[in-house]
Amino acid sequence: MVRCWKRSENSLEEAQCTDGGPAASPQSHFPHKAFWVSLSASLLLVVIALGLTGHLGLSRPRSQSLQIVRITVPDQTGVVINQSAVVDQQNDLVTFSVTSQANQTSTVLFDIKHGLICYKPVDQDSCFLRKMEQSDYDNVHSLLHESTHKQSQFQLSGNETRRQTEFLGVLAASQVDMSTLEEPLKALCQDRSVHWTRRAKGPGKQRLVYFCIDICFPSNICVSVCFYYLPE
Repeated sequence: MVRCWKRSENSLEEAQCTDGGPAASPQSHFPHKAFWVSLSASLLLVVIALGLTGHLGLSRPRSQSLQIVRITVPDQTGVVINQSAVVDQQNDLVTFSVTSQANQTSTVLFDIKHGLICYKPVDQDSCFLRKMEQSDYDNVHSLLHESTHKQSQFQLSGNETRRQTEFLGVLAASQVDMSTLEEPLKALCQDRSVHWTRRAKGPGKQRLVYFCIDICFPSNICVSVCFYYLPE
């Protein structure tokens, strides 16, 4: 240890200094401060960049998962039926827009995640709900998992298309509580009442079919879904 002496105005003061090294000046602290400021600014920029990337990454799959598939098929009289299906792979939704010859469009929503089908006819003030069956899953499977990756338009042949009719009885007395429905169904039927339906063999002679909706799938299957109201 080497003794160093520091001269003041009136006396000499004893101080310690390192062996042969000059005393550290206050200016030597500035490089360290600048380093930490630069490091903090860099970290802040990295956090902002990651936040923007995450936001874009979350919003991008929603837009990319939506695809419109058009299905064209002649009906039994030879008139070409045009309909479209919006396929949402991210949320397991397939929404059909079925346009009649009178240029009126009804909507049929397949909520695969919750196993429900919702019918929204254009000329009614109600929506009609039923649970999906295995045949329903099979019909929309090609749209949801296979066909969307290959093509966006299907032109079905009238000779090869299988046609069938399904009858659904409307349970008018059992109206659905809107608060129990999931968001896709709420958005579709927000201004209407919702009623449960059940599959039936037919309305019988004493009941009349109220309306029908024709839906065609890429698997060359067209289903005419006809509704009638069950007795109270």
